[in-house]
Amino acid sequence: MNGSTTVCAEALTRKFGDFVAVDAVSFEIHSGEIWGFLGPNGSGKSTTMRMLCGVLEPTSGRAQVLGYDVARDPEAVKLRIGYMSQGSSLWNDLTVEEHLNFYAGLFGLYGAPARAAVEEWIARIGLGERRTQVAGSLPGGFRKRLALACALLHRPQMLFLDEPTAGVDPVSRREFWDLIVSLADEGVTVMVTTHYLDEAEHCHQLAFIYGGRIIARGTPEALKHAPGSGITVEIVSKKNALLLDALEDLGYVRGASLYGSALHVTVKDDADRQELERFLAGHGVEPTDCATITPSLEDIFSDLVKTAGAPEGVAT
Repeated sequence: MNGSTTVCAEALTRKFGDFVAVDAVSFEIHSGEIWGFLGPNGSGKSTTMRMLCGVLEPTSGRAQVLGYDVARDPEAVKLRIGYMSQGSSLWNDLTVEEHLNFYAGLFGLYGAPARAAVEEWIARIGLGERRTQVAGSLPGGFRKRLALACALLHRPQMLFLDEPTAGVDPVSRREFWDLIVSLADEGVTVMVTTHYLDEAEHCHQLAFIYGGRIIARGTPEALKHAPGSGITVEIVSKKNALLLDALEDLGYVRGASLYGSALHVTVKDDADRQELERFLAGHGVEPTDCATITPSLEDIFSDLVKTAGAPEGVAT
């Protein structure tokens, strides 16, 4: 682990009985990166993050966070990171200010330094008008803001965010990500899991996990243009919903899904694209209704999951 590496995982594994939740994952996260960890429910995202936070002991393998071994010295890790879990870490009957004062004490901040930190984060996170409001009456977006402020109060250099914008309205999601990006600009390293693949565009690096294994990694652009990612065709037609079932039954179609008002179809190569064009023409779809596009991250992930036996790794 060198000076520019904040997290280093080597063959990190977690089993629950005979079930392998995380299967020998290895990766590094460099200082100041926003590192996105993407995958469906049950894929191993949260379990990996909990091991890195020193909350859950690995079954095998090893990991270091900020130079500390997560298995040998989990308490040192916990004191130096910020962690925002999926579940609420808030108490409904405590106010915004009471929460921040409590977390300041947990991290050894008292007196003037504690007051300064509390005031800074109340202002920065936009909670000034709600400082005396109990958490139980806060709207979902403001509860998330408060949870993030509690995780950041002690100025950690490593921040773990597990589904931080789940259940948050689009405006609050955008504001949340503006803050995450500003933190990275200040040198904070961020590992974030999300179900919203549009949010993953904000990340410097991404890793897709499926069945406990990392099946691809790289920058968003590298993943979209990786060799072997196939050709994605966008179809804009009033027949899209009817076409979807038929397309999924075609052997040469690697993936087909509705994407807003359009239909995205992934095929292997130009020969398969020509087959697709003939199929569409036979169903009354005009050539002008189709265009080859750069795939979205959702297209990439759907294709990766369908072909999960593909080799791991994407060059960056």
